[in-house]
Amino acid sequence: EKGATAAQLAIAWVIAQGEHIIPIPGTKRRKYLEENAAAVDLVLSQDDLANIQTIVDQFPLTGPRYSSNESKFLNK
Repeated sequence: EKGATAAQLAIAWVIAQGEHIIPIPGTKRRKYLEENAAAVDLVLSQDDLANIQTIVDQFPLTGPRYSSNESKFLNK
């Protein structure tokens, strides 16, 4: 619908969350770096954002982000 990749849509959604959140996509390939950077040109309407939120809400977060073993290495 938007003529964008899933990664571009995800990055554009993160950008739309406000200036206090900055996407940090990772890639090994220049092609994908350029593709990811193009997400800043993707305009999401309020309807787009509402539709995305409806989808996100169908998959509630469950469990911790890190396992107990991994959390030992985090700065608290």
